[in-house]
This record gives sequence, structure tokens and C-alpha cells, in this order.
Amino acid sequence: MTLHRLYNDLAWLWPVISPPEEYADESGFWRRALRDKLGEGRHRILELGAGGGHNLSHLSRHFQATAVDISPQMIRLSTGLNPGVEHYQGDMRSVRLGRTFDAVLIHDAVSYMLAEEDLKATLETSRVHLRPEGLLLIGPDWVREDFDGATPIQFQWVRKKGRVEVTIDEYLHDPDSDDTQIESIYTYTIIENGKERVEKDTHTTGLFPIATWTRLMEEVGFAVEVGRLPPNRGGYGGVLFSGVLHTQETSDG
Repeated sequence: MTLHRLYNDLAWLWPVISPPEEYADESGFWRRALRDKLGEGRHRILELGAGGGHNLSHLSRHFQATAVDISPQMIRLSTGLNPGVEHYQGDMRSVRLGRTFDAVLIHDAVSYMLAEEDLKATLETSRVHLRPEGLLLIGPDWVREDFDGATPIQFQWVRKKGRVEVTIDEYLHDPDSDDTQIESIYTYTIIENGKERVEKDTHTTGLFPIATWTRLMEEVGFAVEVGRLPPNRGGYGGVLFSGVLHTQETSDG
């Protein structure tokens, strides 16, 4: 999997452009979703694609958390923010930790799965890391029903931290409506200590209809519910897939 610049040489921008405090409300929704299915208690949760750990920084106050991400730079950021959380570098399609959890969470990092086989491999990873009747929560950035691709979408936001100010421009479009991929072109205008520079970053992400998500989850062994997440900045990320692992589907992890 290609490491985009934001998760590689530009990873230092992440706490600036997407600060942890902005995740307080969103993490509250995830926490309530976990409580609704698992009940009270400090349950064991695994986040795949945890990134810089900003969502996790709120959840780890309430749950016993473990984090996986493919980017060493993002693992470094998350470890600094969440020193009490176990971290592992790995690909969500293939990582195996050899133990199970009460819940697996995959936030928008799942959007980097570009084909059905990638999604199914990620769901298999989730399955082998869950106890029977464990919970899987997935919140992709987009589903096909929410983005028809006919008209490109543009976002802009500005963030400042210390002597660094960043203007982020995102151009989201669908270069080929016949495939399962869309493309976001990011322009970061960075002013640091009074000096300005511009960096570019292109992210290709997957786009699947709700029926594909539910079918693949059911094939792997989950009883699926589809709900809504409050949209985040920019108005995307509105679907939450919830899957309970069938009792007969025991983990082989």
C-alpha cells in the first residue's frame, strides 16, 4: 500500500490540520456505539488504521485500547499522544496479533481499501481478532449512495498551531465512474516562521455501495446493521457499519 505524503514526510502536519480536540464529539458517538452493544465496562478494543491516534486519545480513557497502523510516522505520533496504548505497525489486510478483543474499530482509514478483495481481507482481519459475538464498527469516508461523482467537491479549511499555519484545499472527484475508486487532490499552503511553501498530495480511496459492504461483512460471518454517523468537517463520513460476529464463527487468531 502506498504511504501518502500526509502519513509519511508530511506526517508532522497531522496534529496541526486535524488536532485531537476536534475529535471529542465524534469519539463520543463511537463510545456510545460501543456501549450500546457491549454494555458498561473497560472493554478491550482494537483500532485498525489508527493514524495519529486522535480519535483513540478520547476512547482510551474509557476502554483498554490497542492500535495498529501501517505508517511508522503515524505510529510515532499516536504513541506520543497515547503512551498507555499498545501500538503495532501493520497492514489492516494482513496483520495478526494472535489474540482477540471485544471490539474492532476501523474509522476512515478503511477508505484506502480500493477493491473488494482488500475490503474482504480487512474484514477477515477483524474477524480473527474478535471473540465470539464481538463487535465490529466501520466508518468509511464515503459510500456510493452519498457521492455520485457527477460534480467534483471542493473543501478548504485553515488551521494554526504555534508558528505554523496551514491552509488545506481538497479537490475530490471521480476520474472513472466505472471503477471503485475516487481521488482527492490536496494542496497544503504552509506558513512556518513567516515563510510560505506549498505541498501537494494525492489520495486514491475506495468507493462502494452499501450493499457491497453488507454482503462482504455477512460473507465473513457478521450480522450487520447500517446506521448513520454525524458528518465530520466537510460533511462526509456519514455511514456506520456495525457487525456482531456470529457465535459459530469463532476466532482462529
